Amino acid sequence: MHIEIDFEVFKALTAMRHSEADTHNEVIRRLLSLPSNDLEPRGLGSLLSGMPGHMDGPGKPIEGIWFNDVFFQEGTEFRATYKGRTYFAKIVDGRWIGQDGIARTSPSDAASSISSTNVNGWRFWFVKRPKDENWSRMDELRR
Repeated sequence: MHIEIDFEVFKALTAMRHSEADTHNEVIRRLLSLPSNDLEPRGLGSLLSGMPGHMDGPGKPIEGIWFNDVFFQEGTEFRATYKGRTYFAKIVDGRWIGQDGIARTSPSDAASSISSTNVNGWRFWFVKRPKDENWSRMDELRR
């Protein structure tokens, strides 16, 4: 299922999130006075994959997920080194999936699961999108 929304609506929903772990779906559920859904199967990317600017050819949506104002398409890879160990994650089926196979709700959620502390995931992770040749720090994509 795809629900098209414009960028202004996306920004408003993002501003209403209580934390990075709070999904856009949960914001909408609160607005509609629906109970929380802790088993949300997919991230906002599945809702917005048909949004203008994220199409691959005529009418073919690119699958992926949004974190803040940045879209990460299916197959985007992430890596981070913490205390001498390298960790990996990937966007699979519109979700952030760590090398442990667990879906995370945000880059910071994934980083915190590794470090056991509050971490800015945008500074923690490096990213390589499917068309990128090199890795770059994730926070560089927000500029």
